Parts: sequence; C-alpha cells; structure tokens
Amino acid sequence: MRPRLILLALLALPAARSGVPHAAHSGGQVRLPVSCNAASQAGFDRALTLLHHMTYPQAREAFAEVVAAEPDCAMAHWGIAMTLFQPLWPTRPGPEARARGWEELSRARALAPPTPRERAFIATAEAFFRDPAAEDYWARIRRWSDAAQAMHAHDPDDEEAAVFAALGLLATTPADRSSRANADRAAAILARMLAHDPEHPGAMHYLVHANDVPGRERESLAVTRHYESIAPDNPHALHMPTHIYTRLGDWDGVVRGNLRAADAALKHPAGEQGEYVWDEFPHAIEYLVYALLQQGRDDEAAAQVRRLQATARLEPSFKTAFHLASTQARLALERRDWDAAAAITPREPTRIDWKRFPWPESVAWFARGLGAVHTGDIDAAHAAVTRLAVLEEAGTAAGETLFARSIRVSRLELEAWLAQARGEHTYALARMREAAELEAATPKHAVTPGPTLPAGEQLGDLLIAQRQPAAALEAYRATLARQPRRFNALLGMARAAAAAGDREAARAGYRSLLEVAGNGRRGPALEEARRALEER
Repeated sequence: MRPRLILLALLALPAARSGVPHAAHSGGQVRLPVSCNAASQAGFDRALTLLHHMTYPQAREAFAEVVAAEPDCAMAHWGIAMTLFQPLWPTRPGPEARARGWEELSRARALAPPTPRERAFIATAEAFFRDPAAEDYWARIRRWSDAAQAMHAHDPDDEEAAVFAALGLLATTPADRSSRANADRAAAILARMLAHDPEHPGAMHYLVHANDVPGRERESLAVTRHYESIAPDNPHALHMPTHIYTRLGDWDGVVRGNLRAADAALKHPAGEQGEYVWDEFPHAIEYLVYALLQQGRDDEAAAQVRRLQATARLEPSFKTAFHLASTQARLALERRDWDAAAAITPREPTRIDWKRFPWPESVAWFARGLGAVHTGDIDAAHAAVTRLAVLEEAGTAAGETLFARSIRVSRLELEAWLAQARGEHTYALARMREAAELEAATPKHAVTPGPTLPAGEQLGDLLIAQRQPAAALEAYRATLARQPRRFNALLGMARAAAAAGDREAARAGYRSLLEVAGNGRRGPALEEARRALEER
C-alpha cells in the first residue's frame, strides 16, 4: 500500500495519544510525546525545536544522538528523515539523501510504534521519500504537503500536525503567479496555534514566512519581533525576521539581525563531519549587504562581500552559490559601477559545481551583461543574453519554474538595454515593461532579499534615458510601493520629479533619500539631495 493510502488508513483509527499533553511547551521548546524513554523524549523535543528553526544540520545531529542512545526510538528515525529535505529552501536532496531518508523511515515503520499518531507522522514523511531513486522533487513536495493537510484535517487540535500542514502550504505556493492564497491559509492555521501557544517556535517561524509576501508584511509584527528574541544564538531564527524588515525597508533591523545571524552561523558547522561553514552564513551576508547598500554604506557592504569571499570551506550548496554571485553583483550594480559589473567572471569560485545551479549563475551573467551594455561592449552584452537563455531553458527543463522565470526577467531586462543601445526605443520599453510585469507576477524566493535590480526601477531609468520623466516618476513610485526605501528608486523618483517640474515631489524624494541614507558615503547623490533641499 502506498504511504499516502497508509496515512489515510491510519487517520481512520482512534486518535490515541500518550498521557503527556502534546501542547506543553516552555521558552520556545516544542513537545511531541513519543514512545521512547524519558531521556530520549527530552532529546527528541530539543531536536524537533531545532528542526522548526530550520537548523537542519544540528537537528539531524540531535536526532542521531537519540537514535544512538535508544535505537528503537522510531520517531527519532523519523526526525532524521525530516532534516533531509528543506521545504522552503532552494536545496534539493540528492539520491543519497533521499535513500537515507527512506531507510530511516523504513526502520521507523519496522519498529512498529504503538500509537496511530506516530505512525501517521511516519507515513506523512514517507510521502516525500518513497521511490528514492526518482528525480521528481516537486511531485515529492506536493505528496508530502497533501499528506500533511490530511493529518491536520483529521485532528485540527494537533499542534505539530498543524505546523507541518502550514509549512506544506507554504512549500507548494504556485511559482507561476503572485498569490497570497497559500500564505493566507497557512497564516490562519498558525494564528490559531499561537493564540493557544504563543511560544511555539515552528508556529512563529512559519508565520514569518507566511507574511513574507506582498500585502502581508505588516501582519503579526509582534510575532516577528518576538521570534527574533527567543533564540539569540540560532542563526536562522535571528535572520528570519529580517525578511519582513527588508519588505518594510527597515534597514537598521536588517543590519542588526544579519550581523548577529552571520556571527552565529560561524559557530554551527555543516556537513556530516562538520567540515563546512554552514550556508546560513552567506545567506545572512547577502541580506546584510543589501541593507547596507540601501543606506549608502558602501564601504561596509564591500567589507562584508570581501568577508564572504575570504571565508574558506563554505558549504557547496545552492544558497552559497547564489550568495557568492549575488553579493558581488549587488555591490557593483547598486553603486552603478558599470566597469566593476562588466568585470565579473561567472562560475567563480570554481569549487562550486555551477552546472547544478542555473539561477545563481545567471545573476553573474546578468550583472556582467548590464555592465557591458553600459560601457559600450555590445558583443559581451549579447553573449550574456545568449547564456541567460541557455540557463533559463535549463531551469525550465529541471521543473524549476520560479528559477526559470527569475532568469527570464533578467534576460528581458538586458535585452531592453541592448535595444536602447541600438536606438530601438519602443522595443526597449516593451521588453522592460514585459520584465516588470513578469517580475510583479513572480513570487520572491526566500533565498533572496529581492531582485538583483528591480525591473520597475530599471523601467524608470530607461524612461529617464528616453526623456520621459513623468512616466519615469510613476515607475519609481510603483517600485517603492513594492520595495520601500530603496536608495536608487528614491533618487530616481526625486530626479524624475525635478525633470517633470514637480518641485515638491522632488524635494520629498530627496528628503526621503537623506532619511534613509543620510549617514552613508555615496557622496555625489547625497550631496545632490542636500543641495536640492537647500534651494528656495
């Protein structure tokens, strides 16, 4: 019988549980009663807490310690399997991880745990890991999410079933359109949980993820701030609230959280032998660099990029590849340093297996191409467009719709600037508007704080280049509505307003720019703002 059918059969049984209340938590610690001894129960709860913080390497180690102490603790084997896939991350478990997950679950099932609840959790995980040789990640994640929804529907009061159901909804958010439907459904589940148990780390964490979509960023800000405070040494818990702060343009909050998260990540090695620096470190660095650049703190941003590039033994994962490419791209493009952008060499460092990561590679090609077109190297820009098309096709062939759409946005943007360089102004605007529409209709992946350069912001730049300041002003305003307090969008808005003759809008834009970045070091733009505000 397939695991999905097994789960449905198990859910038809009475919902018997141990005598320990399953909702008991303390200080952000979860408690899921399992049929193991008291010492194993304590270790299991600690490991599950780490799992809900997405501290996957440490959670796996903690579950393995339970297995070593009590090999017949079935749910500890389940826990190891649950650390081998990361539903909201861009990582994809390879054949070895899938085979290990299936082996752990087969062992758990063979131990015949006595409660229907434990057997249901095991069967739910089996929905992901069955047929481990098959390369079908998205089919797996949908099977697992469906099984989690069924378990939650059987017993809506089971908190752990609820958090995994919410996580499954978030993991299966459609990649081909911008929609908050799954986020709203997940948030409703998690809000009910938090009303009963406000300290549950999984409920807090996944609610922050649910709010990391347009229109929800101001929801439950008290939960976001509380989650930042409950695990001061946990890098992902420290980092996660900064997703919301980024959407709000709270750059001080982004800097604060990611400085701490980066330092904490260095204390937690990754890899089976602890041989790598965990990819939570480059993840924190990218968000930190993004925020520093919005504040005009360019020297500090550059120092953080150098810090990342100088760190040895980085975990060779998708996230590491993305952040190595993206931080150098952002450093050049946000400062409009086209020479530096044109000098970027894709597929470096060579220790990364770049053929596995089309989207991260595309970020470097986009930056290189944009630098090339702005410095007059049209052939190099054409080469970048050609490579972006190949990478987009690779993402599509792999079934990674979100990655492929993101690459396509970059390709359209670069094609627009090439058309502008050829004097094809109408075609250039059409391509850039297409890019902006596609970007607005594509969900932001959690790996990135935002587009490498927002398409709407580039549309404003293009309209300025075509001497259409009034239209450019609207493009910058639309960008700021989605991505508030961006340095270049504020500067562009002020310049466009001035060129359009709207003196008050120009002054408001310059004033906002100084509020965001007045203590920064991007001198010419900030001096321009100060001079404009001094004029009567």
